[in-house]
This record gives sequence, structure tokens and C-alpha cells, in this order.
Amino acid sequence: MKIIAAICSAVVWGSGQFINKQKLKGLVFFLIQGVLLFIELSTGTLNVLRGVSEANFRNCGYFTKGLWGLITLGEIPRLDSSTLVYDHSIMLMIGGIISTVTLLLFSLVWIWNIRDAYLSRAEIEQGETTSSIGYVKKLWKNSFEYIMITPGALLVLFVSVIPVLFSVLVAFTNYNASTIPPRNLVDWTGFKTFADIVRIPIWGSTFIRVLTWNVVWAFLATFTAYGFGLLVAVLINAKGIRFKSVWRGIYILPWAMPALLSMLTFKQMFNSAGVFNRLLMSAGFINAPISFLGETNWARTVLILVNMWLSFPFFMALISAAMTAISPELYEAVEMDGGTGLHKFRYISLPTILTATAPMIVMNVAANFNNFGAVYFLTSGGPLDPRYQMAGTTDLLISWIFKLTLDFRMYNIAAAVSILIFIMIATVSGFNLMRTRSFKGD
Repeated sequence: MKIIAAICSAVVWGSGQFINKQKLKGLVFFLIQGVLLFIELSTGTLNVLRGVSEANFRNCGYFTKGLWGLITLGEIPRLDSSTLVYDHSIMLMIGGIISTVTLLLFSLVWIWNIRDAYLSRAEIEQGETTSSIGYVKKLWKNSFEYIMITPGALLVLFVSVIPVLFSVLVAFTNYNASTIPPRNLVDWTGFKTFADIVRIPIWGSTFIRVLTWNVVWAFLATFTAYGFGLLVAVLINAKGIRFKSVWRGIYILPWAMPALLSMLTFKQMFNSAGVFNRLLMSAGFINAPISFLGETNWARTVLILVNMWLSFPFFMALISAAMTAISPELYEAVEMDGGTGLHKFRYISLPTILTATAPMIVMNVAANFNNFGAVYFLTSGGPLDPRYQMAGTTDLLISWIFKLTLDFRMYNIAAAVSILIFIMIATVSGFNLMRTRSFKGD
């Protein structure tokens, strides 16, 4: 009977529960199957079965058409305005992803329905009494946390995960400026896009150059801000410094100000007619304006300095909080042993600070790796260099992706680079976080 109940529920959802005399539970599973069939039949399949529409996958129901569209990405392009029946590859891909994910969710309910019918029948055969109300109470008691987080998880699935899946799948197509739907159809190309990044010299060299600068930027931007924040925090917390709260309030202002406003202000200050060039010329240090944003080395230096100014207050506040947790008795013990202020900092303050802030350093490196705003609003990725394909010498991978997508419509290349970025950041960040003492619990 257990197998029969499971088979019945596999064919008609909830029928196994009806056999087990759990009518309420069976009705719920049956209604869920009804919703699935209603969506499929009412969106085209019923018309195909009745002969009203031509029998093909394009005219079938939502789920059938979704799977067909995801596999084929369409078969008929729109050659001109007179073409009435045509396929839009990207819309088919998006619809296919949504229908596939939805079908997977229904499949989980289907498996749950079969498993429940089998296990409930097994309990009945062992002489136990089961009821739908009792099952609901037991489910609520044992799975309350999962029930509460399920709505949020579904929202994340459809709002965040599905767009990510779309971006990933685009990397395995030829979706670019020459294949814009609906006039053209997009095709699956497998790993060709990734191979092109490595195989075609201009793409490969651009990727390596941008990646190299991206890595250098991520570490310099993080550790210059961290180092300056550490210096300021140590100075403010030193003995003899009065009005510590006032000093902290002053130095927190660069972080409190909107970053966009600050970067646009610095952009004007560093241009050829800006205040810095005027000050240097009036002081006699230079005879002609320096192209701070038009020369690669200067532009990269400006980026790092501006980022340090905007980011150090965060680390200053973080390090100051960590320093307040250090027991004064430790410093007194060092003094009794003849230690100097440098010894206190090296053997007590610094290890404590690094332990407390190590996760934030790793997270900040990852954040700076994708720090789009600093590059876009300060240098716009420039200056240009003929050795770079659709990128400038201060472009990060994320700003290069932005240009590839919006300026040049190289969607497949942009998606492939995004995947590579994710792999690199996830690997490095995960490895470093797992090695920190904070994560080990030491």
C-alpha cells in the first residue's frame, strides 16, 4: 500500500493522501497541481490541443514554451516590420529561466507530496494515527524557522538569483552589438566567449592589463586607507590628546559627506585649471599645469589618494573602537618590563587591532575590487590607451564591464568578465576569511 499511495500521488497530486484519509492535506496538494495545469493549459496548450493554434512549441503553454525558448533561443528573426510571427531571443531566455525555476519549485512540492504519501501510509500500517491537522501542527512546531524564511527566500530567488542566472547564461551566447534581437537571433556558443578573451590578443591583453591594475588598486586602496586610519586612530587615542571626541568628529567628516559629491569636487580640483595646479604654479613649483587626470600614473595616484581620504575615517572609527577594548593593565605590564610606546603598539595594540579588523580588511579589498564609483566619477576610466580594447588605463574590471554593456553592447564579453570577477573575488575572499583568527574562533 505504501508504494500504491506514492504512485497515486505521483500521478494525481494528493490522491495518496486521500487514500490515507488525509483529505485536507490531499486537497492542498491537488490544488497546487491544479494551479500548475491551469497555467500551462490557459497560456496556449489548450488551444493547440483543440486545434485552434498551430501545433508547435511556440504556441504551447508557458512552461513548454519557456523550456523550448531556453533551449533554442528562437527560430524566426524579425526581418522587417511586415514579419508578424518572430522570436526575441533574450525574452525567450528570460521567460525560460523563470519557467524553469518555477517548474523546479513545483517539482519540489511534487516530491514532497510523494514522500508524504509514502511515509504517512507507513505510519498507518504500523498502527499510528495520522491526520492533516496533526501533520500541520507537527510541521509548524518542527519547521517554524523554515516556514518563516521561505517567503523571503522566494523573493530573493526571483529578484536576485534569476537576474544572476541570466547574466551567467549570456556569457555562453553570442549576444553583442551584431546580434541584437529581434532582427537577429542569439545563439548558444558554449565557452567560445571565454576562449576569445584568452585567444584574441587585444581582448586578452586588455583583460590582463585591467586585471593587473584592478588587483593593485584593490590592495593599495584598502591598505593606504587602513594605514592612514590606523595612524590617525593611534594619534587621537594617545595620552595627552585632549578633546578626543572633537577630533574624531572632525576626521569622520570625509566619510559622512556624500562620496559622489566629494569625487566630483576633487575632479574639478585636479583638472588642468583646478586649484592644485594653480597653487603649484603660484608657488613656483611648476611652470605648466600637470595633467593629473590625463596621464596614467598621475591619474592612478589621484585615485588612490582620493579614495584614501574618503575611506580612512571608517577604519579610524573601527580601530578606535578596537583600541578601547584593550585593558590598560596590559600597557602597565609592558611599562613595568621597561617597554616603550613602540613596544606597546607592536605587541599589544597592533595584534588586537588586526584580529578585530581582519574580516573588514578582507571585505574592503573585495569592495574596492569592484569600486565602480571612484573610477567612473573621478577619471571615467581614462586616460585612453590604444593598447586597451574599449577601456582606459584606470578602468577596473567593473567599469570596463559597464562600458562593454552600455557603450559598446558587448553583452557576452561583459557577462564572461563578470563571471571571472566573481570566481576570483569569491576564491580569494573565502580563502582569506577562513584563515583569519576571527573565523577560527581563536
